[in-house]
Amino acid sequence: MADPFDSLTDHSPNELALAKGKLRLELRARRRALNSTQQAQASLFLLRHLMQLPQFMRARHVALYIANDGEIDPAPIAEQLWKMEKHCYLPVLRPGKGKGMWFVEYTPDALLTKNRFGIPEPDFRQQHKLPATLLDVALMPLVGFDRTGARLGMGGGFYDTTFAFKQSKKANKPYLIGLAHNCQQVDSLTTESWDIPLFAIATDQEVILPKA
Repeated sequence: MADPFDSLTDHSPNELALAKGKLRLELRARRRALNSTQQAQASLFLLRHLMQLPQFMRARHVALYIANDGEIDPAPIAEQLWKMEKHCYLPVLRPGKGKGMWFVEYTPDALLTKNRFGIPEPDFRQQHKLPATLLDVALMPLVGFDRTGARLGMGGGFYDTTFAFKQSKKANKPYLIGLAHNCQQVDSLTTESWDIPLFAIATDQEVILPKA
């Protein structure tokens, strides 16, 4: 039977918003349904696949995230990057109500505090900040994705706002990689003008390189 959430095409704007909301609920439920053993195995397989990607292995400054709401966990990736003496960064919400984010260095002993969404982040007043334009690789959480590189986020627009400069073809850095469980893949996603396309999508099963 075809998955009723496999396409978000051919909708009016209101229908599209409703369809995206329904899809987010479905895909978040899928990833939350994975038990702790499945989550741990997925994280290790994810790292294995990423280490086959030259852009990841060459990177010196890598942004990642703290897993939340069943997201695939990049913690083993951070551990590996530290062993390789590379620099890790976490997104930090800028003070105020804007949607831009800073990237603050994440070290093994960094003190993390929860932001307004309950997600841990380092103290930007204590740790080194790096502009998004100077990151080599940014590993981004996804709610859903398709094989063209389209991504479905939580709908807040924080990553799209922060990486809006990537709309310019002159902006080579950072190399944007979406991370997700394979079960979050759908057949097709409708993209908006402000959506930032991904260079690659890494899951527990493979690395997908969308065609240019």
